[in-house]
Amino acid sequence: MLHLFTAHPHSVGESYGEHFCFASRFGLRMLAGGLAAVVHGLPPFLFETTGSRTILALHDEIRRSKQRHVKTPEFVAASHSSGSGI
Repeated sequence: MLHLFTAHPHSVGESYGEHFCFASRFGLRMLAGGLAAVVHGLPPFLFETTGSRTILALHDEIRRSKQRHVKTPEFVAASHSSGSGI
């Protein structure tokens, strides 16, 4: 059962706690960017670049995270199968 909680974090070079923090922070930032995009749809003069800036920042963070972690065979296999590493 523990394997269900640790296999993916290990495959991306993180502990369960590290992965929980990274994924939670990442998810909250996606929610905030998405909410800004929804609000922008109503009065287009608000949050004009917030959604796109959020996406670009998160993409850069994922790329840096992948470069930071050791390229174990599990990490490489997971990177190719899931695409995101989250």
